[in-house]
Amino acid sequence: MAIANMPRYPSLFQINTRVWLQRLSREAGKRVTLADIDDATLDGFAKQGFDWIWLLSVWQTGAAGRAVSRSNPQWRAEFPAVLPDLTENDICGSGFAITGYNVSEALGGEAALAQFRESLERRGIKLLLDFVPNHTALDHPWVRAYPDYYIEGSEEALADAPGNYLRLDTDRGPRILAYGRDPNFPGWPDTLQLNYANPELHAGRLGELIAIAGKCDGVRCDMAMLLLPEIFQRTWGITPEPFWPNATTAVHAKYPDFTFMAEVYWDLEWALQQQGFAYCYDKRLYDRLRDGHVRPIRDHLLAGLDYQDKLVRFLENHDEPRAASEFSWPQHQAVAIITYFVPGLRFFYQGQSDGARVRVPTHLCRGPIEPTNPEIAAFYTRLLRVLKTGAFRDGAWSQIQPQPAWPGNWTSDDFIAYAWVGDTGACYIVVVNYADNQGQCRLPPRFPEFRGKPVRLIDLMGTEVYHRDGSDMIDSGLYIDHAPWHFNVFELRAI
Repeated sequence: MAIANMPRYPSLFQINTRVWLQRLSREAGKRVTLADIDDATLDGFAKQGFDWIWLLSVWQTGAAGRAVSRSNPQWRAEFPAVLPDLTENDICGSGFAITGYNVSEALGGEAALAQFRESLERRGIKLLLDFVPNHTALDHPWVRAYPDYYIEGSEEALADAPGNYLRLDTDRGPRILAYGRDPNFPGWPDTLQLNYANPELHAGRLGELIAIAGKCDGVRCDMAMLLLPEIFQRTWGITPEPFWPNATTAVHAKYPDFTFMAEVYWDLEWALQQQGFAYCYDKRLYDRLRDGHVRPIRDHLLAGLDYQDKLVRFLENHDEPRAASEFSWPQHQAVAIITYFVPGLRFFYQGQSDGARVRVPTHLCRGPIEPTNPEIAAFYTRLLRVLKTGAFRDGAWSQIQPQPAWPGNWTSDDFIAYAWVGDTGACYIVVVNYADNQGQCRLPPRFPEFRGKPVRLIDLMGTEVYHRDGSDMIDSGLYIDHAPWHFNVFELRAI
C-alpha cells in the first residue's frame, strides 16, 4: 500500500484514538468506531496538508493494566485535574501496556482499522501506529507461556527495589520479573521488561513487527533507544545483540516503503538513523526553544541536512505539556514559525491548533471539552495553508546568520532566519525575533538573481508588504526591525 509522491518534508497529525472516538460517540449518541469516520473529517485532514495520521493507542490492552492505572496513587492524583467529573470507566489503562498487537474491539477491531486506512490512502495519506519494543503489559500471553522473554529478578532484587520487580505465576512456575523502565527512573508498574539478550525474543518481536507492517505504513517506536546494546547494558547489566538493524532490514525486505519513526533522547538520534529509522524525535530543538536561548537554537540548526531531514519537529505530543499552556501566545507563534519552517517531518498534535491547554494522560479514554481559542485556531489555519506551499514541502532550505543592523547593536543575536527556494525558483525568507525585546538585524543576501531589480516582499503569515531595491538588499543585507516575538514569512518577487 505504498503511496507515491510523498514530499521531502511531510506533515503528521497525531490523534489520541480512544479519546477521539469516545467524544465522537458521545456527540453522535451512539458507538462510533474507526470504520464510521465520515468523509468530511478525512477530507479535512487532506485539506490541511497532512501526509500522515498517527493513531495513538489502537492496540489491545488488558485488565491488569487498567487495575494498575486505577490504583497507582501517583497517577490517580493527576486524573481529577484533567477530568473533574472523573469516573472509573474513564481510566482504561495505558495504551502502552499492550497485551497484543490486534486492534481493540472497542475501536472497531481489525476490519475497522483496515477501512480507515483505505480511506486515508484514497486521499494520499499514510497511517502510523504504535510499536512498544521495550516492554509488554503484565498480562501479555508471553508472560505465562514464555517468561524467559523477560528480565528476571531475584528475591534480593525484589527486597532491595520493590518498585522495580513483581512476583508472578507462569506456566513454568513462579517468577520474579522486572518492570519495564529506562535507566534513569523507577519501573513502570503496568509493564514488564523484555530481555533482548534472548535471541528467541528477537524472533518473536520481529514476527510482531512484520504483522504490524501489514496493517499500516509506519510505526512510531516508543523509547526506541532503550534497545541499543550500550543503553540496555547500562540499565540491566546485559549486552544484547543489536535488534534494530536486523528488524528494520527484515521489515523492509517485505515492505520496502515502510517507515520507522523513533522516540529517542540522549543525543542518540544519529545512531538510530543509521539503524534504519527514517525519522527521530528532535527533543533537543524543543528543549532549546523552551529555554529561550537563541544561539543554541541556531547552532542546533547548523547540522547537515542528511541528519536534519530525518528529524521530527514538534511543539507538543501526548508526553509534553500543551503548547498553549507552556508558551505565552506571542512566544507560541514565534516557536511555531521556528519549528515548522525547518527541514524534517512536521508533527502536530490533536487539539494543538485549537489552543487546548490540558494534556490528557494515556491512561484515560476521555478528555475534557475545551473551548477553541479563535486567535490560535486562525494562526494555525494560516500556518498549515502556508506549509502546503511547494517550496516548504520539497524545496531547498538554508539557515541565514543575522548580522548587526549597526555596530554595537547586540539585538541581532535574538534573530533566527531561514531561506527557502522552490523548484520553480520561488524565494522565501523566514525571520523571527525570538526575544521579549525590540530587535534589529540585517539578513545577508541569499538571492543574487534580484540584483538590479525592485523586489516586493509579501508576508504570507500576516499583512505586511514591502518594496526594496534588490541591489541594496544584496549589498547591505535585508534590514529587519521587529517587535518582541514578531516574525515574517516573506515571499520575494521581482517586480
